[in-house]
Amino acid sequence: MKKTVVGMIAMTAMAAAMGSAFAQEAAKAAPSMTAEEKEQAKKIYFERCAGCHGVLRKGATGKNLEPHWSKKDKDGNVTEGGTLKLGQQRLEKIIGYGTDGGMVNFDDILTKEEISLMSKYIQNQPDVPPEFSLKDQLDSWKVIVPVKDRPTKQMNKLNLKNIFSVTLRDTGEVALIDGDTKEIVNVVKTGYAVHISRLSASGRYVYVIGRDGRVSLIDLWMEKPAVVAEVKIAFDARSIDTSKFKGFEDKYAIAGGYWPPQYTIMDGDTLKPLKVVSTRGVTVDGDYHPEPRVASIVSSFIKPEWVVNIKETGQILLVDYSNIENLKTTTIGSAKFLHDGGWDASKRYFLVAANASNKIAAVDTKTGKLAALVDVAKIPHPGRGANFTHPKFGPVWATGHLGADVVTLISTPSDEKKNAKFKEHNWKVVQEVKHVPGNLFVKTHPKSANLWADSPQNPDKDLAESVSVWDKSDLSKPKAVLNVAKDSGLPATKATKRAVHPEYSADGKEVWISLWGGKVDQSAIVVYDDATLKVKKVITDPKMITPTGKFNVYNTQHDIY
Repeated sequence: MKKTVVGMIAMTAMAAAMGSAFAQEAAKAAPSMTAEEKEQAKKIYFERCAGCHGVLRKGATGKNLEPHWSKKDKDGNVTEGGTLKLGQQRLEKIIGYGTDGGMVNFDDILTKEEISLMSKYIQNQPDVPPEFSLKDQLDSWKVIVPVKDRPTKQMNKLNLKNIFSVTLRDTGEVALIDGDTKEIVNVVKTGYAVHISRLSASGRYVYVIGRDGRVSLIDLWMEKPAVVAEVKIAFDARSIDTSKFKGFEDKYAIAGGYWPPQYTIMDGDTLKPLKVVSTRGVTVDGDYHPEPRVASIVSSFIKPEWVVNIKETGQILLVDYSNIENLKTTTIGSAKFLHDGGWDASKRYFLVAANASNKIAAVDTKTGKLAALVDVAKIPHPGRGANFTHPKFGPVWATGHLGADVVTLISTPSDEKKNAKFKEHNWKVVQEVKHVPGNLFVKTHPKSANLWADSPQNPDKDLAESVSVWDKSDLSKPKAVLNVAKDSGLPATKATKRAVHPEYSADGKEVWISLWGGKVDQSAIVVYDDATLKVKKVITDPKMITPTGKFNVYNTQHDIY
């Protein structure tokens, strides 16, 4: 990792924290670790923990993991806690067995020695990583195939509408799979644990971003689709999208960093970094935060804008890319801690989970204002969510929950004239469908009668290996609970094979589920017929190592969910 000067703000915040008497005592009381142990623990923390708990361990989706923390409630009462207070044995149990609040059990992911090591590590003060400037990004930038040398038309016979971009988490790769034949077209090297794949407006380019901040640009027109450019925009990252408004198709890309907390605007066809914007600032509660991470980004269909969601501050940014040299940004206060979300059926309103606040924020991208802030059950985690017409309440958008046993349905305006009779329900929770905690993704399709939901973060092995399916016309109970691990035909193992991320084919007739096994276990993708709920195909190629997110090109390009 290249050493650069740590930002003055981060240094000031760290000095203040370390300057307290408690912090000094905590440092003395923390378990001792060798330099080698710290490096090993730091790598595990980045790969497994930082996404929920933060690089500085201040918490968001997951709990605060600082050795000591204190906070005031609205009445001025002070609550104190921290990993030192929990102690080694309690921490080992929490890490090993997980929690009902959505933390997965790590006893089948980490060894006993690694669990002990991580329990020691989080009792020590967190390190502050270095910054990553525009120059650093430019130094990492590579154009593998120049634009002039790329095809001017599609050079393969693939049905590009039904290609799936599949994250192979632990190998740092993406598998491009032909949805028609179920054959792997190519496996390309990318960043570690690609979080999301997004499509250019034209459908030609796939943009993927790894958790290590590496952005890869994949050209689907090549005879064998491959990476044509790459750049590193951060040390830790999750989100990326492109410019989609008319006249700006494929012109720009934007990627957001977890660390450093900032976003980068790039050329759409080369990934050349053009502009870096910090997101450090004040939360909706009026407090300064040194690590406000860019949680999710989507591209507006009705304006040349990106919706950029800042996790820790609860601020939603509408970034106008019509003139990036004179960047205009609208800041909309919502609630902490923003995570992921999706469009309503009209694609006017973007709904995003403020998951640790147990709220869904809805932004009206036409007016540039907050449309609603809806209270929901514990720790909403929608992915992109799911849109459908409820038999009683009209258009709704659905989110599942990490910490609650329901799928929440929220009424949305959609076509306001057509659905005027449902107006009284808009931006209200109209139904809570019984599910189980530990859900990450819900999914449906306009041509499907079904609603699918996974539960990979549930501590129960059978539930983590299963998905639930409802008939959208009758949500009183699931019409089926499918044990994906058993349906795969793979040998049973002690380790949990987590069934995660339902994704529809372009025609809405198939649902693909990742069966995420351990790195040494056989993983798979199980393809179901959406109408019959029968298995059509199990993709078990040896290259299929720890598949997680799958993104159908057509559905992703047009935000169909």
